[in-house]
Amino acid sequence: NEEALDKTMALGKITFFSRSKKRLWTKGEESGNFLELVSLDIDCDNDALLIKVKPTGPTCHKGSDTCWNKNNTPNYGFLSELEAIIARRSEKAYTEKSYVKSLFEEGINKIAQKVGEEAVETVIEAMDNNDTLFLEESADLLFHYLILLKAKGFSLKDIEQILKERHKN
Repeated sequence: NEEALDKTMALGKITFFSRSKKRLWTKGEESGNFLELVSLDIDCDNDALLIKVKPTGPTCHKGSDTCWNKNNTPNYGFLSELEAIIARRSEKAYTEKSYVKSLFEEGINKIAQKVGEEAVETVIEAMDNNDTLFLEESADLLFHYLILLKAKGFSLKDIEQILKERHKN
């Protein structure tokens, strides 16, 4: 209801009107597992809300990430898809010919070397006036960096966490 929406906006935490409790209820008020407001959009008819949140723990009262027994995993758009492709092609069981597969077969030194090469090429293009080449080299650098992260057992989620921690300081 409107009162719950007002409180959500004021607190930055999702608040509902609970019919069973017959009062406003902020998700997490008892468990500490709040839903922090990220964004709120109203549909074209002004009769539905799309609320994006950042959960601070399990969101289901049964202790799972969601009430649908699915994990809350970050989604970085196509970069998440690309991470999944790299993960599949890095597996020993993957038998198709692939550039990613060949890098993993050559080992961490080759992968790290490629990141270094792409970083240098990106810096060189940054000092030039050809935006297309700069963006292409930037894409190559990011692609090889994702491969290096996977080879070291990490992902974008790990990097995101470090950046978030640094941002708090």
